[in-house]
Amino acid sequence: MVLLHVLFEHAAGYALFAVKEVEEIGMLLPQVEESVLSIGKFNSMVSLAAFFPFKSAQAALENMNAISEGVVHADLKLFLETNLPLSGKKKAVLGVSDAKIGAALQEEFTISIQTGGVVAEIGRGVRLHFHSLVKGLTGQAASKAQLGLGHSYSRAKVKFNVNRVDNMIIQSIALLDQLDKDINTFSMRVREWYGYHFPELIKIVSDNSMYCRLAQLIGNRKELSEESLESLEEVVMDHAKAQAILDASRSSMGMDISPIDLINIERFSDRVVSLAAYRLELQEYLRSKMSQVAPNLAALIGEVVGARLISHAGSLTNLAKYPASTVQILGAEKALFRALKTRGNTPKYGLIFHSTFIGRAAAKNKGRISRYLANKCTIASRIDCFSEVPTSVFGDKLRAQVEERLSFYETGEVPRKNVDVMKEAVKEATDVATEIKRKLEKKEKKRKKREKKLQELEENGDANSEAEVENGEADTPVVKKKKKKQAAEEMEVQAEENGAEETPGKKKKKRKAEEVQEEEAAVTDNGAEDTPAKKKKKKKTETVEAEPVEEIPETPVTEKKKKKKKKEAEN
Repeated sequence: MVLLHVLFEHAAGYALFAVKEVEEIGMLLPQVEESVLSIGKFNSMVSLAAFFPFKSAQAALENMNAISEGVVHADLKLFLETNLPLSGKKKAVLGVSDAKIGAALQEEFTISIQTGGVVAEIGRGVRLHFHSLVKGLTGQAASKAQLGLGHSYSRAKVKFNVNRVDNMIIQSIALLDQLDKDINTFSMRVREWYGYHFPELIKIVSDNSMYCRLAQLIGNRKELSEESLESLEEVVMDHAKAQAILDASRSSMGMDISPIDLINIERFSDRVVSLAAYRLELQEYLRSKMSQVAPNLAALIGEVVGARLISHAGSLTNLAKYPASTVQILGAEKALFRALKTRGNTPKYGLIFHSTFIGRAAAKNKGRISRYLANKCTIASRIDCFSEVPTSVFGDKLRAQVEERLSFYETGEVPRKNVDVMKEAVKEATDVATEIKRKLEKKEKKRKKREKKLQELEENGDANSEAEVENGEADTPVVKKKKKKQAAEEMEVQAEENGAEETPGKKKKKRKAEEVQEEEAAVTDNGAEDTPAKKKKKKKTETVEAEPVEEIPETPVTEKKKKKKKKEAEN
């Protein structure tokens, strides 16, 4: 007698169901399939043997990751060891929905595993009536658990390739190809549209973006004159071409155009020009992204071809897993299968044909160089995928090797051995990596210091403001400004006090010089000397102003001298 147990993995936990009676022959009949839909009939076939709920969302995520990878988690192992009857008269059979996890369980336990057939139908019924079969679990709770686990599982999968964001490269190269097609189509539309008015311009200017800029600049051809020759020359970058456009505009066979039509053509050509400018920016972005994600592959084969390889493979990791023979014909799958079908010659190259090396090789050596280049591309992609610090050292060395191989095919000059080249590359790469790490550590230290200082300042500011609020001394903005001014004045006074103290002799000289200057100013003011009364007033004000600044007490000798000077001034 065979006893069948079915393992069901749910977001809420693991469940083990014992199948009471099942008819394998009649299982696929429509009547039997319909009986699975009713909970009453399904309960007579299946009963819940054990249920193991997950302790937390993190535990559920770990278990689901293990199942998706085909690994037996510790929780699942413990659950089956506890609840599955491994020994007894009846032979136990475990039904599993996924063959991958089934193989892993068969290795772990000495039991027979069944997948498909009856198990698939029972699994369908369990999935439908799960919340009814497990006590204490409602349909709403089950759906919430599934939604939460689904979101966390998706987030974990997306975060898997955070350091190597090759998704951006795939999207940007796809957009670049689309832009090329669109710009080409739109440029042809501008040519056809503006050609009604100025058909001769098509033969003179062959470049699409240049034609659109000229259509935007010229507008109505009848308005072209000698004055607009300079602006034409700026766009065309050729004096002879600009002159030819000017001459053609005078004897053009084109029809007249209304201002409204001209405005629409100008607007459309402006859009095409902006698209062409954006394409250049996107190419620059792709170049910078490739230097971050796959610098060695970019250095070896170029940014665009490298990006195409990554896009075609699906990711940098997938490209790194491919053998060199697959990389060689990547992008020429149709030709390969056609050759296999017709028993013809298989293709020698796929996407790597767009690299400069194959174009430079002779016809007889194209296959050999493509094979060698594919080999080097595989090495470069693997280094990029699994290296911690991205550097282009290996890419440059591999490129030099391909160059040497090309010259060997042409001249017969023996290239260097791969071992010697790789030893040099490893030395250089370690030096570059240590330098990059040192710089990153420096940056990190600076950032941490800056954050610490800001935190301390914020804490001090908060503490001061709290103290002021407690004491009821919270200042208004006006009071704060006054306080700042006072602090600045105090600083200036301190700076004067800290300076070297002046001797009495120096002070006398200073005063004399000041007095002489004042007398000269008084004489020159209004072209005549002031009266004695005015002088007295001036002196008084000067003494009043000077008194608060002088902190050192004056000697009796200096006071006498002052009185003498006052008397002389009065006389």
